[in-house]
Order: sequence, then structure tokens, then C-alpha cells
Amino acid sequence: MSGAIDSLGARLRSVQEKIADAATAVNRDPSEITLIVVTKFHPSSLIRDLAALGVRDIGENRHPEAGNKFDELSDLDLTWHFIGQLQTKKARQVARYADVIHGIDRVGLVDALSPIERRIDCFVQVNLTSDPGRGGVQPLEMPQLIERVIETPSLNLRGLMAVAPLDEEPRSAFARLRELSELATTIAPGATDISAGMTGDFVDAIAEGATHLRIGTAITGNRP
Repeated sequence: MSGAIDSLGARLRSVQEKIADAATAVNRDPSEITLIVVTKFHPSSLIRDLAALGVRDIGENRHPEAGNKFDELSDLDLTWHFIGQLQTKKARQVARYADVIHGIDRVGLVDALSPIERRIDCFVQVNLTSDPGRGGVQPLEMPQLIERVIETPSLNLRGLMAVAPLDEEPRSAFARLRELSELATTIAPGATDISAGMTGDFVDAIAEGATHLRIGTAITGNRP
């Protein structure tokens, strides 16, 4: 192994160990937690190295960068996650390569994805702040959006996604997300997954039931 992939492997193992420890601490099975490595701004070669280390879930949030990487790495068996706010006009282009969309936040986006000919897993993004400028649907509007998603044959609702607010302890924010997840499952019983937790707060997210972690710099290193 080169020095670069050696360092990458060491960072990956460190995060995997921390995930396992955090899960064990709250009596959860680490194998039920999916680690998504977020690779925006990094070259395709880094993703190829991650794949060689056993990573299969890759997160991106910039189109067309994500689409270009998908094309360059078409020989790899990867699951591509598009994370965060998605412009309605780019929805069908992203649907070409994304296996999972973490960021369904409005009815217009659901409608834009409705005509696609493949079925995509998705998470409804909830805004855990009172700031309408932040990504996500407001909790009071969440049930209506969930109803629209489950009525759309091209979308398979996995659960909820959120980002912890900057001015609140992550654990309390994720506790509210867990409560919203329980509400969501009364509407869509199969939508039990929770996409939450990034480099700085994934331990708190695991403690509150996160099933999908979105971790970048702790594994990839600083963005170029």
C-alpha cells in the first residue's frame, strides 16, 4: 500500500472502531449502522482507494461532480448517496446515478422525481431549527410530505434525515429527531431508518438511534 492509502485505511479503521464502541455503549449492534463516506471535492481516485478498503457507501452533494465520479467509477460496486438540498431542476439528472437521496424536503422535489423509471431509496429531511433558510421540511409539515412520498411509486421511503443545529447540543437535537422518526413510522411503518451524524457528532447520533452516518473529513482528511 502507498503511504496515502495507508493513512486513509488508518483513519477509516479509527472511525469504524469509534462507531462500534458508541453502538455497544447503548446496547446496539454496530452491524445495523451504515457508514457513508462523504467524498465531495475529493478525486475519484480517493473513492477507488476507499473501495479497495471495503467501503461500499459513498456520499456526494454536488451535481455534476457526483455524476462525473459515478461515470468514472462505473466498474465498482458502490451505493451512491446524494446528500442535502437538491434543486428541483437537477432532480432527474441526479436520479440517473443516485441510489439513495438524503434530502427530500418539499413536494415539488417529489413531483420532479415522480416520472423516473427506476426506484430510489430516500429520506425525508427535517429542519430541526426555526430558520426556514435551513434545509429540510418543518416538523408540522412533515406528515403531509411523507404521505406524498409513499404515494410515489419511484420513491422508497427509508426514514428521516437531519443535520444538528449549530446552536444546540447534538444529543438533544437528535433526541427530537428520534421522536419525529417514531411519528413518521405511524404513517409509513417501514420508514424506520434515521440518517444523522457527521464527523463531529456521530456518537450522539448513534445514541439516539441513527442507522446511517454521513462522515467525511474524519476519514478522507481535509478537502483539497
